Amino acid sequence: MAAIVAGARVGALQSLLPLDPLENRILACHALGITRIGLITQSERALTEPEAEALAALVQRRLAGEPIAYIVGKREFYGLDFAVSEAVLIPRPDTELLVELALERLPVRGRMLDMGTGSGAIAVAVAHTRPDAGVTALDVSAAALAVARANAASNRAAVRFVQSDWFGAIAGERFDLVVSNPPYIAAGDVHLAQGDLRFEPAGALTDHADGLSALRTIVAGAPHHLAPQGWLLMEHGYDQAAQVRALLDAGGYGEVRSWRDLAGIERVSGGRLGGGQLSGTT
Repeated sequence: MAAIVAGARVGALQSLLPLDPLENRILACHALGITRIGLITQSERALTEPEAEALAALVQRRLAGEPIAYIVGKREFYGLDFAVSEAVLIPRPDTELLVELALERLPVRGRMLDMGTGSGAIAVAVAHTRPDAGVTALDVSAAALAVARANAASNRAAVRFVQSDWFGAIAGERFDLVVSNPPYIAAGDVHLAQGDLRFEPAGALTDHADGLSALRTIVAGAPHHLAPQGWLLMEHGYDQAAQVRALLDAGGYGEVRSWRDLAGIERVSGGRLGGGQLSGTT
């Protein structure tokens, strides 16, 4: 890597930095406190010593494998900016499918529960898009809920947050829709030691078992919290769709099916309380 030193021109950073062009731009903008347009309009400006040191430090963190989202403290999801920290998973584009499916099934002034909300991405995206809805989001982690509350406030989304170990703190409550992106990676999966996952909270990634235990808990508990004809929608692993559909079928849900993400992977499965029996994939 070429030295990032005071006096280097802003316009030369793309060729000086060792990452791919997008990551170079994100880190340069973050370190210098300027926008993408600023990189162009200030191309002849020379870096100060504090700026050069800050940028070099950010680049080293990324070269060590730390996710860009944790380095800059934010990630875009469903057209909104979300603050992220090591207390929460980084929102991913795949999960936007769950938001779309939820919006399609949420009735006017309906009630939705987001279980294991993490950064609040799903709940905030739905509440921001549908301000008529009553959105509740829960998580067992106080640190995650602090991040989620800040994201709801910054995006002007009305979300009720509850600290709860799954359904524990919402006894007697019912919703038109329950959604979740729970821990679904099996213990010992090699992916946990690769890429961004190495830095994300293990408890939000894996159930420390077979990858299905959290999904089983949700499938079993949701009927006690769903209104008649209410939907349960869950994100899961790339190879778990058939198993999740089987859980839903065994749990008495109707209209059980899976939906594919943009990569063609069965990413979300769900069913309807009291719906007709119809299993499949779309």
